[in-house]
Formats: sequence, structure tokens, C-alpha cells
Amino acid sequence: MSSALPSRLTIGQARAALAALEPTITQDGSGGRALTVDASALEAFDTSAIAVLLELRRQAQALGRTLAVRGAPAPMIELAGLYGVAELLGFDSSPA
Repeated sequence: MSSALPSRLTIGQARAALAALEPTITQDGSGGRALTVDASALEAFDTSAIAVLLELRRQAQALGRTLAVRGAPAPMIELAGLYGVAELLGFDSSPA
């Protein structure tokens, strides 16, 4: 199962982005299936984008699923690293 982040994800868009992405966690209801988030369209973001991904991960784990983030821009991976959460978010350098 895959879903995509919007091109802009800052504090002003975080709540709406999370609400739009949450249904993909429970779709296909199969526990243990990976949820892949495509971050390749992301052009403008702040720490809210990291918070959205962490919340998606938390919800996915509650259902026995994992989270992988593909196509994340290097600055996002660096920001997650600064916060010590890059490994939690399952960044994948392959294209989404």
C-alpha cells in the first residue's frame, strides 16, 4: 500500500495532510503489510512533515504494519537525523 506526501507540508498543512493519509493505514486491513509513503513531490516542508510521518508510523505499528518513506529529499533525511528519528522512519533512497 502506498500514499504520497503533498508538495508542501508545513505546520499549516500538517493536520490536513495527516487526515488525508490516515485512511491508507487501515486500507487493505492486513496486519504486517508495509505502508510506503512517497515523499518525492515534497518541495517545501518543516519539522511538521517529520511529525506527520512519525504519527503515521505510530498508527501503522498499532496495526502491526511498518512504514517506509521513499523518495524523501536529502534535507528531510538530514532533518530527521538531527532529531534522531531517521531510522524510525524507514527512509529508502530508491525512487518511489
